[in-house]
Amino acid sequence: MGNTKKTSNNKNNTNNTNDNAALNVGFLHPDLGIGGAERLVVDAALGLKEKGHNVCIYTSHHDRDHCFQETRDGTLRVEVNGDFLPRHLFHRLHVVFAILRNIWAAIMMVFKESFDVIIVDQISATIPLLKILTLGRTKIVFYCHYPDKLLTQRNSFLKKLYRLPIDWIEGFTTGCADVIVVNSKYTRSVFEEAFPNIRKKTPAVLYPSLNFAKYDAPVRDISNKELGIPNNSIVLLSINRFERKKNINLALETLHRLLSLVDSSISKRLHLVIAGGYDHIVKENVDHLAELQNRANELGMGRGKVIDGRSGNEVKEKSGDGRVTFVLSFTEEQRAVLLKKCSCMLYTPSNEHFGIGPLEGMYASRPVIAVDSGGPRETVLDGETGFLRDSDPEEWANAIKQLLSDEEFVKRMGREGRLWVKK
Repeated sequence: MGNTKKTSNNKNNTNNTNDNAALNVGFLHPDLGIGGAERLVVDAALGLKEKGHNVCIYTSHHDRDHCFQETRDGTLRVEVNGDFLPRHLFHRLHVVFAILRNIWAAIMMVFKESFDVIIVDQISATIPLLKILTLGRTKIVFYCHYPDKLLTQRNSFLKKLYRLPIDWIEGFTTGCADVIVVNSKYTRSVFEEAFPNIRKKTPAVLYPSLNFAKYDAPVRDISNKELGIPNNSIVLLSINRFERKKNINLALETLHRLLSLVDSSISKRLHLVIAGGYDHIVKENVDHLAELQNRANELGMGRGKVIDGRSGNEVKEKSGDGRVTFVLSFTEEQRAVLLKKCSCMLYTPSNEHFGIGPLEGMYASRPVIAVDSGGPRETVLDGETGFLRDSDPEEWANAIKQLLSDEEFVKRMGREGRLWVKK
């Protein structure tokens, strides 16, 4: 994109670089919470900043108690605009209000400062507006995690009617980007089917990666008690946001089936930890946690302890007991310790667009069991760094049983997984 003059708007960003080499790069992300998409944005911003560029993330929501550390400790500059607008109308029209909030953030972004490149993700509706407001001088990159039109059900005529203009807007505005990037070959194939009219811009594949320095950093040894895990447990770990599409029930059903497949000396030690992004203002997060607890209880495994990751305290009003622990919005330190304590990672979503979880598990030298579809087919080497299986608790339970019976095999998988991620 050539050499660019550093604008005066970014006085808060300090970089030891030559002005002629530094680009002003803005990220526009709707909700800067905790999740795979947010981790990608944060790591991309960190990487660009380390290269000497001036970076700022604009968002319509940033809860300092529910975000990645780099976005609240001053490492990255974050500007919040649009949070005064509602998220929904009586739990309806979520998409409409998400677009409106994002549009407001985009307007403020352009009026507050100048950018050479703006990287937009999740919501494409702002792209034409950004191009108009910047008079076409700013290059717009759209990072497509997955087409939004494919992330919703259309179970009624009204829902189909509601989605009609939204889907059209997504297709039209996505095509207005100067560059389109996707997170996997799988997502690219889905993108091309979903947007057949965007033929002139074949999306490039840019895999998310890990910030190895963060994962290699020393952490304090958090006790099992702090994490709600019984001592001497064999820990199975699931890391996913508390959303229904993540199919976390598969982990519960797998543990239930596994208990009947292994000796009592093993079964009495088995414990499942379900950890992930959780926001109390997101109704689905709240409802799905309750659903998972109820299902665990129905399976005879108890309602499980609930740990607030940020405070490290047990959430007494939600907690029970049993073979499952729910860790809500874990910290990076807790994530590192959980990966160290677990015997394997269970990655449960079907047709996941990419999935950063398997990379985290493999880099921690832990075998990963994932559904044989979507992005994990590009990250997990079946039989070498983990197992790819159908979304069937019986198959998953047998895979875990195999791991539990062969310690050397597990170690070899762990070594291969870490080397594979480093490549």
